[in-house]
Amino acid sequence: MLLWLSEYLTQYYNVFHVFQYLTLRSILSVLTALLLSLIVGPIMIHSLRENQIGQSVRDDGPKSHLSKAGTPTMGGTLILVAVAASTLLWADLSNRFIWIVLIVTLLFGCIGWVDDYRKVMLRNPKGLAAREKYLWQSVVAIGAALVLLKTAQSPTETQLIVPFFKHIRIDLVPWMFVILTYFVIVGSSNAVNLTDGLDGLAIMPTVLVAGALGIFAYLTGHVKFAEYLQIPYVAGVGELVIFCGAMVGAGLGFLWFNTYPAQVFMGDVGALALGAALGTIAVIVRQELVLVIMGGIFVMETVSVILQVASFKLTGRRIFRMAPLHHHFELKGWPEPRVIVRFWIITVVLVLIGLASLKIR
Repeated sequence: MLLWLSEYLTQYYNVFHVFQYLTLRSILSVLTALLLSLIVGPIMIHSLRENQIGQSVRDDGPKSHLSKAGTPTMGGTLILVAVAASTLLWADLSNRFIWIVLIVTLLFGCIGWVDDYRKVMLRNPKGLAAREKYLWQSVVAIGAALVLLKTAQSPTETQLIVPFFKHIRIDLVPWMFVILTYFVIVGSSNAVNLTDGLDGLAIMPTVLVAGALGIFAYLTGHVKFAEYLQIPYVAGVGELVIFCGAMVGAGLGFLWFNTYPAQVFMGDVGALALGAALGTIAVIVRQELVLVIMGGIFVMETVSVILQVASFKLTGRRIFRMAPLHHHFELKGWPEPRVIVRFWIITVVLVLIGLASLKIR
C-alpha cells in the first residue's frame, strides 16, 4: 500500500524512491510489526483477561504447569494482526506470492481460532475434532498447492531442490508437487503447534526460521545472487522478505509478553498459522528440505509424539516420560527456562546449517 504511494510521490520528490528497495522495506516491515505488537499487546491481554479467556492445563502434565491455569490465551491473534498489517503496508500487493502466503496464514489462523474458541469459551476440552481440523487444513493446503501449480511461470517453481548439491533438481509431476506441498504446509503447521507448550519455546524458533527464509527469499528472487549461489531463481519471490520481516517483528513483539513467565499464550490461532506460513514460504522458495533442517526442533517434537503413540499402542510402553519432547526433559528435572533456552540454542545452530547450504554445494 505504501509502496504504491511512494511510487506516486516519486514523481514530485526523488527521496521517496528509496522505498522501492526491498532491504529498506523489509526493515520497516520488522519495525512496524514489532511496534504494533508492543502497542496492541497490553490492550489485547487486558481484554482477554477481562473476558476470562484463559488457558486450561492438563492434569497429567508437569505439576509446575498448574500455576499457568487461567493465563490469557489466543494471543496468536496479536501476531496475525501485526503480520497482516505490516505486510499490507510495505509489500507489493500486486505480487501473487504475498497474497498466497497471507491468505494461507490467515485461513490456518481461523482454523486455530475456532479450536481455541471451542476449548476456552465453550468449555469443550476437545476443541475442534481432529478429523475436522485436518480436513480444513487439508482443504487450505491443497488449495494453495493447486494455485501455486497453476500460476507457476517456470519449471523451477515445481522442482525439488536437494540442499548441499549443485545439480540435483528433481522435476515433480503435478500430483507429486501437490502432495509434497500439502505435507510441508500441514506438517509444518502441526509441528509448530506441538512445540508450543512452554513459555516462548515455539515463537523464538519461528522467528529464527522466518528470518532465515527471508534471506532465502531475497536471494532466490535476485537473478544475479541466485546465479552466483547456484540456487533456483524464481521471479517475484523476493517480495516475501517483507512477509518474513513482518513475522520476525510480530514474533519478537509477542515474545515480549510470552517470555517466561508468560503473560499470554499463543494458542492454536497463532501456532497453526505461523507453522503454515513457514511451510508455504519454504515451498515457494523451493527450500522444503532446508526447512526440515532449520526447523529441526519442530521435527523432533513431532517425531517424539509419533514414536510415543506408536510405542504405546504396539508394546504398551512409553519411550519418553511424556510427549512432546520438551515435557520429557521437564519431568527429568530440567527447569522450564533451561529447556526453552537450550531448544533456542539448538535452533540457532540448525538455522546456521541451513544457511550454510547456500554456499556449500
